Amino acid sequence: AGKMTDYNLSAGFGGRVIGFGFGYNWVTATGDFKGISNHWTLGGLIRPFRNVSVGMTGRFATGGGSREGVFDVGLRPFGNEWLTLFGDYAVQNKKPLRYDKTGWSAGAVAEVLPGVRFTARYFDSKVVTAGVQFSFGNAGVSVQGVTDRDRKYSHNTYAVRLGAYDRNIFRSHVFRKKQYVRYTLNTEIKHRRFMLFDKSVTLINLIREIDHAKNDPMVSGIAMNISGIEINREMAWELREKLLDFKSTGKHVIVYIDIAGMTEYHLASVADKIVMDPMGMMMVQGYVAGRTFMKGMLEKIGVGYDEWRFFKYKSAAEVLSRDSMSEGDREQRKAILDDQYTLVKSDVCKSRSVSEEKFDQWVNNRAAFLAKDAKEEGLVDVLGRWDEVEKIAVELEGKKQSFIQAKMITESRLPVDNQWGEDPGIAVVYALGACAMDEGIKGRTLSKVIEQIAKNRRIKAVVIRVDSPGGDALASDLVAEAMRTCRKSKPVIVSQGQVAGSGGYWLSMYGDTIVAAPNTVTGSIGVIGGWMYNTGLKEKLGLSTDHVKTGKHADLGFGMTLPLIGGGLPDRNLTEDERIRMEYLIKSLYRDFVQKVADGRKKSFESIEAVAQGRVFSGTDGLANGLVDALGGLDKAIDIAKERAGIPKDRKVRIMQYPQPDLFDPNVFTPKLFGIKFRTDNKLNELKFRLDNNGRPLPMMPLDSEWDQIK
Repeated sequence: AGKMTDYNLSAGFGGRVIGFGFGYNWVTATGDFKGISNHWTLGGLIRPFRNVSVGMTGRFATGGGSREGVFDVGLRPFGNEWLTLFGDYAVQNKKPLRYDKTGWSAGAVAEVLPGVRFTARYFDSKVVTAGVQFSFGNAGVSVQGVTDRDRKYSHNTYAVRLGAYDRNIFRSHVFRKKQYVRYTLNTEIKHRRFMLFDKSVTLINLIREIDHAKNDPMVSGIAMNISGIEINREMAWELREKLLDFKSTGKHVIVYIDIAGMTEYHLASVADKIVMDPMGMMMVQGYVAGRTFMKGMLEKIGVGYDEWRFFKYKSAAEVLSRDSMSEGDREQRKAILDDQYTLVKSDVCKSRSVSEEKFDQWVNNRAAFLAKDAKEEGLVDVLGRWDEVEKIAVELEGKKQSFIQAKMITESRLPVDNQWGEDPGIAVVYALGACAMDEGIKGRTLSKVIEQIAKNRRIKAVVIRVDSPGGDALASDLVAEAMRTCRKSKPVIVSQGQVAGSGGYWLSMYGDTIVAAPNTVTGSIGVIGGWMYNTGLKEKLGLSTDHVKTGKHADLGFGMTLPLIGGGLPDRNLTEDERIRMEYLIKSLYRDFVQKVADGRKKSFESIEAVAQGRVFSGTDGLANGLVDALGGLDKAIDIAKERAGIPKDRKVRIMQYPQPDLFDPNVFTPKLFGIKFRTDNKLNELKFRLDNNGRPLPMMPLDSEWDQIK
């Protein structure tokens, strides 16, 4: 007889495949238990598959030299927690463990309901234990009965667990549909976050969280505050589609707005209830796409620009060479706007149960609405502040709802070892910004990342998220060729974001499947070039230049260095012979571009040429003309990647994002003056880019993100 209390302090680390841990046990004991030593424990396990777990544990007493090793194996016939079979074998001081004559044991755990586990175990000493465990999330209790070697009842053991979240029956089967997930999205929605000092939200995290909420039986709805949201049109469409999918299960969505434009209202219109601040305002004036032309300014300061444009729709350099839109650019921009307007009108009319004529009246006859007018017209349902959303949820659900953050959704809280083994990996690779070697998409680095992914057996498929207006053909081609090689070993799916044109389409052309949103700007298969040169700025600044040369064309790029902007401004324009040569280079690169697209899309040169000439298309038109294979967002591209990789539809996958995000945004330290943060001038950036790439043929769209400015 006696009493023993065993204390354990331990820590572990690892993932679903490999784990390690260590601990220290100290004992207070009386009677028969007196003399038991304190000890250290070291252990590890490997779970290479969903069905198998193998582990080893060593115990080392702090006194007396006693040592013990335990080897164990677990099997899950169904690949999940429903049934687990296990066995172990222990040795002590290199001999079979003689404590109670027990050297091995075997048993089973059956989880008949989430968090309710029945256990049974047989020892070679003929001792048997049986028990039951109940998990309540972050806490749990268990009781276990023990028989002696004669199969007679010996004693019970009891345990209380506090700590990591675990599956539990109360959340999944008892307390159903009593929670709303609360989102306050007064921040920027983007593809990648910096590791530090970044409060933005990523699109992929939002998509995954909404999926988790959709599958959680405790969640009855989502309440989303989009006051102050910074989101582009394409991402707003993706988020709206995901909320629409969430609603397909019978759950509800409430969206709160205060100051909203077309994009914000398009997103909000998916809601069962739109709540608008009583002092809010809404602008539904349609869309406009315009440009600021710099030709006159350049002439005034003494800078000439010679545009090398040989394709009707390739308008990237118009702002430097013209004072108004060309007919080709006007035509393609109007088509993009018409498709965007049609998309929003269709979505809003369907969700709000209004006619298309009514929507047109809102846009053409009213445009601006105060909150009370918006409610009277049926644009919104309720006037109120964000803190009144809880009352609206009660009206929708017929009972009181608790509000939780997304991180409290069950699937978001489950521990890493909730499942044995590793889910099939899908890499999501981001190609964002201008196509350049060491900036934007960082083609030099990104191509190497994709090459490594191609060799990684843990990754079963790749999704390339392209959001780029193009730029340097070399950077685009390095990444595209890496994708082409990667296709030989695993599926490569392209997900086009807001803009994937010109060099951005070059990045897309070798995808097994190209997925675009209806309002993606895609295509722009073309090449353009141009030449900036001095026509008087040097003289106005009181500067002069001089040179010597060898070679007829050596002085072509020679000239002054511009103050502030940097970059050299050549003294002269091209000669006629030089310009003929540049025309040849641009047209040759264009033919190569068209042929590469034809090869990647498995089409003829002529069929691609028919939709090239630098023309941009909406995703909808891109699907119709064969530049795009499917309409959808990032989540659809991931689903297609799963299918192409042979992964069952209901099997979870592990999303692995590349390349690694930068540590922080240097602009976060930019000082503010009177609460105003100064932003970099995009036009100045474009001038610098033009000077840095003066005379180079470029597959690019406007660098100032004018397609992002459609309002």
